[in-house]
Amino acid sequence: MALTGILLLTSAPMASADQVRDAQWPLTVYDAEKVWKASQGEGVTVAVIDSGVDASHPDLTGQVLPGKDFTNADDPHKDDDGHGTGMASLIAGHGHGANGSSGVVGLAPKAKILPIRTGSNGDKLNTTEWAAGVRYAVDHGATVINLSLVDSSAYPGSKAAKAIKYAQDHDAVVVAGAGNDAGTVNYPAALPGVVAVSAVDQGLNFWSKSNTGNVTVAAPGVETPQADPTSASGYVVADGTSGSTAYVSAIVALLRSKYPDLTAGQIVNRLVKSASFLQHEGKKAPDRELGYGIARPGTALTMDIPKGPKQGPLLKGSSSTSTNSAAGSDDSDSSTHAKKKKKSSSGKIFLFGGIAAAVVIVGILVAVLRNRRNGGNNGGPGSGGAAPGGYPSQPGAYPPGQQQFPGSGSPQPPQWRP
Repeated sequence: MALTGILLLTSAPMASADQVRDAQWPLTVYDAEKVWKASQGEGVTVAVIDSGVDASHPDLTGQVLPGKDFTNADDPHKDDDGHGTGMASLIAGHGHGANGSSGVVGLAPKAKILPIRTGSNGDKLNTTEWAAGVRYAVDHGATVINLSLVDSSAYPGSKAAKAIKYAQDHDAVVVAGAGNDAGTVNYPAALPGVVAVSAVDQGLNFWSKSNTGNVTVAAPGVETPQADPTSASGYVVADGTSGSTAYVSAIVALLRSKYPDLTAGQIVNRLVKSASFLQHEGKKAPDRELGYGIARPGTALTMDIPKGPKQGPLLKGSSSTSTNSAAGSDDSDSSTHAKKKKKSSSGKIFLFGGIAAAVVIVGILVAVLRNRRNGGNNGGPGSGGAAPGGYPSQPGAYPPGQQQFPGSGSPQPPQWRP
């Protein structure tokens, strides 16, 4: 695994005792404490098909199910790469220490993680293994499938595409990263019915390395702190649509917990209908960068949204007639330009406790911008005048101003393991 840079130690007053927690800006913009009053993902299993998930990480104890290893190691809780553990922490981490005040908390902290460990051949993912992992996940109770990966071999009609169709036919929501090479949305995200996710930064602006095209929604994916057992500190801060995919999977888990009677398609309908362009003026849905807008868990959980057809808005043949309810239904042949199969994280920086200065700056920006209203919906399908968390905008609402942490824009690693 390639290091993309070292986050230098800085000296600055601490906003709290835990730098990792302070740096979790997505929880702030989503007003997670309020979101959790509506749902915490209880009763939902999210499959993380990745490099394995370290069940012993202090932020994930009790959250990780036995799972399945499709490599020769036969240990789904082994994670030599750290990527899978990171995705699991963003989805269902619970922190640690007194009252869980330290470490990473996921957006759906009461969801369970089903780890599916798959392998690679050099810098290419083993398509057969992760496709089998999708089927295994469905057969073992996962109703949300997180695919923070890209694989040009997952084209329509392929073994991987058939596995995803199997998941969709069995009422699972499949969420995948759009990719990080500023090209066209890659497979499997480009497949019909898959929720294709791009990334936004702390200012809720489109991340320039995200792929574009048939994007469904966007979510936080720049400088996101996450668990990583391969780091000396146990944490990294990372860029990429891997992280934004995990956040959307968490939102889907929140919805599946609160609305257990809705089909997978109807859950996606709530996700799409509640998304918003927020401060981005002049955009129309579907937008090549943000799709139907930035996913908003608060609105998705509380907005009065008709159920819609069981099939949902993304699959071909949907009977929905709403102009805001269809996205990504066409196969994107141009996305086969990707020659390598890789994770959709662009890079990660090892955390050694040096994010304090950035945290303080972010806090100052947030405080200043609490006196400003956000710019409304500006054409997105969700109701205007609401913060990304999805609650009515008040003088203290977000989005906050953009503040890049040290090390952002670091070069893409030459290869990833799954």
